[in-house]
Formats: sequence, structure tokens, C-alpha cells
Amino acid sequence: MKVAIVTGSSGLIGSQSVRFLIEKKFLVIGIDNHMRGYFFGPESSTEKVTDILIKEYKYFIHKNCDIRDYESLKNIFVEYKTKISLIIHAAAQPSHDWASKEPITDFTINANGTLNLLELTKEYSPDSTFIFTSTNKVYGDKPNEFKLTELEKRFEFIENNKLSDGVNENMSIDNSTHSLFGVSKTSADLLCQEYGKYYGMKVGIFRGGCLTGPNHQGAELHGFLSYLVKSIVNNNSYTIFGYKGKQVRDNIHSEDLINAFWLFYLNPKCGEVYNIGGGRENSVSVLEAIELTNELLNTNWDNFTIIDKNRIGDHIWYITDLSKFKKDYPEWKINHDTKSIIREIIKNSI
Repeated sequence: MKVAIVTGSSGLIGSQSVRFLIEKKFLVIGIDNHMRGYFFGPESSTEKVTDILIKEYKYFIHKNCDIRDYESLKNIFVEYKTKISLIIHAAAQPSHDWASKEPITDFTINANGTLNLLELTKEYSPDSTFIFTSTNKVYGDKPNEFKLTELEKRFEFIENNKLSDGVNENMSIDNSTHSLFGVSKTSADLLCQEYGKYYGMKVGIFRGGCLTGPNHQGAELHGFLSYLVKSIVNNNSYTIFGYKGKQVRDNIHSEDLINAFWLFYLNPKCGEVYNIGGGRENSVSVLEAIELTNELLNTNWDNFTIIDKNRIGDHIWYITDLSKFKKDYPEWKINHDTKSIIREIIKNSI
């Protein structure tokens, strides 16, 4: 059997990757040490996901391994070597706010852990494809320099009387505020590009917008749409940080993201960067997401507070321009719209 390694295998993207690859007849080695519970509290732990994967799938092997531990990772690569044909690196410390509390922990997980995986891939599995889940936060708050129009429920980027297609890969990563999380992920992003270009390795870097889906363990510090919808379902309070609740994000379902990964695996490139997200059609402001969720639930939830201060480096408006990836992989398409994503989160929350 072909072997795939998935880091962060119990998280949203990792667990989706595990299920997808097992259906494709891979033996999947899942690496996850359940740090999410440490980041966001026991209620956000993914240990139960690990238990489900072990129980459901014969060809899933879980390794409780910290990606900062080079020797433990090395043991896995030494065992499987050239049998490994795909690495999906989804493990990360994912929160801006949390990173500011423990910058060294954040950086060593996101940057050093990625370096460990790249070096071991080069040494033991050089012909494999390496996919890195990067982030749009590599651009820092540079998108906030766009001239935006304030509408009733969202900010919008309108240029020459035409709605913008979104942020493309040509945006600078320099001279902006990234947050410490953004810096650690940018470091990992650049390492992946360099290993791809310098060593000729098949590395794909996917700079994601809001990655979501029904299995997302959303928390206040990470996972906006999931956490918001679950707050409404459970009639909990919710805090909106700045921008009058009109800040815009595009959301991509985890299944659509994994389909993009798969197409890259079938036709890989060396150190290529792609912005990936839901695009304009799947963009929504916080206020619009509340309205849509209330509509689907037939409720009038308004238990939210808007505070004036926004999170440092937070985007006012971010929609992904998908044209580069669609040009290289024209068969890829978005199958889940915003309404269906919210509907799935609701179903999984009741």
C-alpha cells in the first residue's frame, strides 16, 4: 500500500485528509499529540476524533508524536522511507491571540516543526509530495490597505465599479503587522517554498482563508464560523472584535480543500504557492453569518456584543482570488456554499 503521513490528523483538515486518503487505499500514519486541548481548553480537545479514527479505519495508525521532536519523527520516516508518497502537514498552533502568550511555543511548533518534517522528507522520502496548510495571515494586515466601502452589513472592495475577485498571490508579505502566529506561519511557508525550489522537492503551499466544516472544533480564539454558529445554536453569548461586525471572510469546506490537495498530489509542482479559500461566492461578514444562521434555525438570536477594539493584525476584508489554482487545476471546483456549510455545522451541534 502507498503510505501517507498526516500531521494534525485529529483536527479539521487532518481528519478529513485521513478519511479521504483511506478511501483512496492509502495506509495513513496520523501524527497528533492533542495540543488543541492545551491551546483552547479540554472542550476543544480532538482526542475523541483520534479514538473514532482508530476504531473506524483498519489502515489508520495513530502516532502520539510532537512535531518539535525530531528524533520521534525520524523513527516514523525511517520505518516507512520511500513507501511514503504523500505528506499533508496540517499540524499547527492556529491562533493569533494564543501566540502572543507563548511566542516560543508557537514558533517552535509552526516553524521548527515544519522544518523537521521537510528535512526528514528530503532525507528519507524525497520523491513524495509535501502539502503544507499555510494561511492568508502571511500577508499580515496588508489587505487592510484596500480602499473599502462600508455597506449596511459588510465592508466591500469595489474597484472601477466592479467587485474585486479577491487577494491574489502577488500581494506583498512585507511591511505589515502579522501577529506572532502570522510570523511563525510565514516562516514555515518560506521554508516550504525553499525546499521545493532549492532541492526540487514536490511541495505545495496552500494559503488558506477560513477553513471550516461540521467537524471543526471552533473556539473563541480560532474558528470563527464554527464557534459563532454553535454559540447561536446553544444560545450562548458571542463577542465581535471590532469593525462593527462587518468584517468579511471567505469560508472553504474541508472537503473542498482536500480535493484541491488531491489534485496537486496527482500533478505536483516544486514549491508552488496558492491562495485557497471559498472565494467571493462563499464570503460572509459576521453580521451576515448571524442573519443566515438565524434564518436556517428560524430564531432571532442577538446575544452578541460588538467591541470597538479589533484583534491586532486582523483583516477587515479578505476574499481569496482562486484564479491561479483554477488555472493550474481547472477540474477543481467549490461544492459547498456558505449556507450548506452552516447547515452542516448546525446539524452537528444539535
